Amino acid sequence: MLLHIPEVLSKEQVAGMRGAMEAAEWSDGRQTVGPQGAKVKRNQQLPDASPLRRELGEIVVAALARHPLYHAAALPMRTLSPRFNRYEGGGEYGFHIDGAVMATGDSDVQVRSDISCTLFLSEPEEYDGGELIVSDTYGEHEVKLPAGDAIVYPSSSLHKVTPVTRGARIASFFWVQSLVRDDSARRLLLELDTAIRNLSASAADQASILQLTGVYHNLLRRWAET
Repeated sequence: MLLHIPEVLSKEQVAGMRGAMEAAEWSDGRQTVGPQGAKVKRNQQLPDASPLRRELGEIVVAALARHPLYHAAALPMRTLSPRFNRYEGGGEYGFHIDGAVMATGDSDVQVRSDISCTLFLSEPEEYDGGELIVSDTYGEHEVKLPAGDAIVYPSSSLHKVTPVTRGARIASFFWVQSLVRDDSARRLLLELDTAIRNLSASAADQASILQLTGVYHNLLRRWAET
């Protein structure tokens, strides 16, 4: 499921984060990938040990926790602390698939990457190129969103970031282990949740809404892994 999550961060929050990054020290993004990824990755990242990276990551996680569409779509169980990258001067990341299991870095806990997320921190007109291309059974999808908006997609998807030929593309990225491992099941639950919310807003028959809500929770109970 490829899903646009609008307005995760306000424009004021984005501006504050961008301002904090202006004096930051960036490191080679290849330091965080294996030998295969290093062959096609050319960008910069805030170092994992950076206090700023942790501070900004907490802002992102808090914003996501308040966003109902994100929660309904991802059904997050564990979230890796967000990282931050910058592409400029031809920087790109060729086609790759994210690792299946990742260490949190703060403990021995490992996270299965069910969902990948990119939260854009640069406006589209600030840079040329830098599109996120996600390939699935329906073809290739090009993503370039306003600052503060996010895209979520299955971590099993082949994807890339095209070369940035003008300006700088700055973003946060992270991975989620969902309560529901299967992407198609998560999609059905999101569709059902959306229908229930819409029916509730339209003052539909309460008995039918209650029945559908029961179906949602019973499906979640069947599919959830804890």
